[in-house]
Amino acid sequence: MELESEQHGCEHYTRGCRIRAPCCGEVFGCRHCHNEAKNSLEIHLNDRHEIPRHEIKKVICSLCDKEQDVQQYCSGCGACMGKYFCEKCNFFDDDVSKNQTGGVDKFFHCDKCGCCYSNVLRDSHHCVEGAMHHNCPVCFEYLFDSTKDISVLHCGHTIHLECLNEMRAHHHFACPVCSRSACDMSDAWKKLDEEVAATPMPEFYQKKMIWILCNDCGATSNVNFHVLAQKCPGCSSYNTRETRGCGRPAAARSTV
Repeated sequence: MELESEQHGCEHYTRGCRIRAPCCGEVFGCRHCHNEAKNSLEIHLNDRHEIPRHEIKKVICSLCDKEQDVQQYCSGCGACMGKYFCEKCNFFDDDVSKNQTGGVDKFFHCDKCGCCYSNVLRDSHHCVEGAMHHNCPVCFEYLFDSTKDISVLHCGHTIHLECLNEMRAHHHFACPVCSRSACDMSDAWKKLDEEVAATPMPEFYQKKMIWILCNDCGATSNVNFHVLAQKCPGCSSYNTRETRGCGRPAAARSTV
């Protein structure tokens, strides 16, 4: 059975159920509704709290008001309480247009990352233990409870899409966590190839060798020094840092 859109949901999600908070026993549209109500300035400081999401055990059908265990279809009237339902994340949603939630044919739950991803990433994403269960490395909001769009970087680390766009606007193109390139940098590397070729080093520096660490492939190499950037001979990335030169340690410098 399908519920009319105006009959169910809250300002955060469109779905066919409400939740009973295990912490205070009250009923709310979703965990965000609970947290906004119970963690506000109107609540005494000692009584403020947030819902332990994975401890939610009971939901109430928006159509027949039957309270029941967490499940996709109402045990009373058979209504679908969420077109996308993840038992592991305790998540229901009827909005199939979102980046991280939608029809079960479009999304899957990654056990190692501990969250639901688009099927586009099923065989291509790099798994990171608990990838979504930490704060955004830019704004420090807890990602698993965030309602904002989230981007999965090539390295597997996660970040708010708006924070990633803000980084790019300020010409930062590396993951804030591991320093690996956060997007396809091949065009940028080609431009650097041209700039390096057009900028020959003085004769005194032409034989100067330094050790570098590539942030993208992890290889350590001994390469010719150049004032603009150092290229990894293994993967052709300029996202490198100097580790030592002329026999003494050097301050780490990254191109990206």
